[in-house]
Amino acid sequence: MAFLETLDYPRIQTDTSAKRVAAPAAASVKIPKYLSDVYTWAYINPVNVRLLDHDWVVNLVLWGNKKRLQRVLFEELEPGRHVLQSCCVYGDLTPTLARHIGPDGQLEVIDVSPAQVDICRGKLHDYPQANVRFADAAEPGGGPYDDIISFFLLHEIPEDYKHTVVNALLGRLAPGGKVIFIDYHKPHPLHPLKWVTALIFGLLEPFAISMWRHKISDFALEPEKYNWRTETYFAGLFQKTVAQRKD
Repeated sequence: MAFLETLDYPRIQTDTSAKRVAAPAAASVKIPKYLSDVYTWAYINPVNVRLLDHDWVVNLVLWGNKKRLQRVLFEELEPGRHVLQSCCVYGDLTPTLARHIGPDGQLEVIDVSPAQVDICRGKLHDYPQANVRFADAAEPGGGPYDDIISFFLLHEIPEDYKHTVVNALLGRLAPGGKVIFIDYHKPHPLHPLKWVTALIFGLLEPFAISMWRHKISDFALEPEKYNWRTETYFAGLFQKTVAQRKD
């Protein structure tokens, strides 16, 4: 895709001494070019956002694995923690996460799309321990966080941006904190849905195939500073990779 040659991605250094910042307004957060070029229909157009924001849509896209993948995510999270969700997610994940963290915890959700932020704020109306603000996962601000969640974000961003986002999230961790990545993974060679998924990637998810070529730790500048562990699901098509600060 020729437009990729013109993208100007932010390159940020890992910062383990992050401070809290005021939530910026939508006008001050630029929507990345890859997002407007490839995903306007899915994440920016407010009509489509509301049409797609249903659990059954998420479950269909994940081949019936929505509940399972949310469950393995929540297994990593304890109530009372300070948690960052690095992008809005369709369906009930975010309010369920707010309930799981509980009133003694704190949940921050970030996104660059006004339509996504608006609909997410509606979901969290009854959860005072949760808030939504405009920010790009490449420059999340805030923190430090006990836990950071990347739920099917990496496969939707270009290769260079994957490096930037992974390091930005790692850099916002508190000592001993962890980033939990739930995303695609290279499936078993005989997986019956392997080639169907590859076709969907080719048509709708042009940046996803790199998740079959790289471990998530490959995108980290200093992977040795973290303990990494990966579990795969659905014959390898999905993964949970956890990076925990060693200190």
